Amino acid sequence: MKQFIAHFALVVDDYDKAIQYYTEKLGFILVEDTVLTATKRWVLVAPPGSTECCVLLVRAADEKQKLSIGNQTGGRVGFFLYTDDFKRDFSKMVENGIEFVREPKEEPYGTVTVFKDIYGNLWDLLEPVKKS
Repeated sequence: MKQFIAHFALVVDDYDKAIQYYTEKLGFILVEDTVLTATKRWVLVAPPGSTECCVLLVRAADEKQKLSIGNQTGGRVGFFLYTDDFKRDFSKMVENGIEFVREPKEEPYGTVTVFKDIYGNLWDLLEPVKKS
């Protein structure tokens, strides 16, 4: 049996603003943008080269959901963007104005830094140690 996570939802305040940030600032690919109703869209973005898991951008539908924007994981790093070239991606993100909250660091598991997305959610940018 094989299972995998296909999508995870990220609550946003505006579809177009979120699409612009994730595609232009982080370099993600817009996988799908389908209008479902007058107020709801199915919007998937993914890092370049991603084959299985996409971010589902969901617009907050009520006040309770609006309160979770930017704090979906209670202030902890909740999202992990792996890369095959930390220096390349870190440099590009700095050029694009991404806000980093921790300096890059070498850890036993790889090179890592923490950044905030447009809403304040914390993400790791991580190049894992290559296993031999």
